[in-house]
Amino acid sequence: MNILEINNLRKVYNEGKIETKVTALKDINFKVKKGEFVAIMGESGSGKSTLLNLIATLDNPTSGEIILNNEEIKNKNDKEKARFRREKLGFVYQDFSLLNSLNIKDNIFLPLVLENTKYKEMEEKLNPIAKALKIDSLLYKFPYELSGGQKQRVAVARAIITNPEILLADEPTGALDSNSSMELLNIFEKINETGQTILMVTHSTMAAARASRVLFIKDGKIFYDLYKGEMTNEQMYEKLVKSQMIILAGGEGLE
Repeated sequence: MNILEINNLRKVYNEGKIETKVTALKDINFKVKKGEFVAIMGESGSGKSTLLNLIATLDNPTSGEIILNNEEIKNKNDKEKARFRREKLGFVYQDFSLLNSLNIKDNIFLPLVLENTKYKEMEEKLNPIAKALKIDSLLYKFPYELSGGQKQRVAVARAIITNPEILLADEPTGALDSNSSMELLNIFEKINETGQTILMVTHSTMAAARASRVLFIKDGKIFYDLYKGEMTNEQMYEKLVKSQMIILAGGEGLE
């Protein structure tokens, strides 16, 4: 079952101004099955973050369709989009996006508070997540008291506490050291094993190697679609490195 469908997606900035017109995405087409862990890679300026922002309803496409679980999201108004984001999407950002004025528990509760969820229900949702992410001892600390890895685990908790249909991650390991990155990727794998669909933009080959599928964007289009299949993480990493070199050389010889 496809949970996400992208059809003929196009994004042009300053469309009516010839001198400053920028075509970020030309013709993007792909589908994501429920429970997939998909990574999106590409050089800086290739359009991968633009694509994620369009799916997240943080920007509007110039043309094309974005369908999440059979629901077209392009034509929603601002209020409908805000509700859609709260109810259907989970977000993990490179910079964590935690509020320093709130303790960790309240940061995680924030999307549930916006939905007027009862406190008892919020507690019931939080307890197993906090234990699984090993942040149950940090709940009454504040973000500025935590390490980068701890902050990102808190961000993951906040993203999944609403049980989103899809988890969107934008360079989630970008601000982390190698050990914290590995811990976060292990968490993503475990979350994915529970059936959570994940769509992750990353420049990190190590991070992308954990995904079950990698989409390469080049010049505003999906240039290559690589499935992990039975490959180990190490084999997938080697395949990705080789594929990136071929793509940089023009793309001839990709399997």
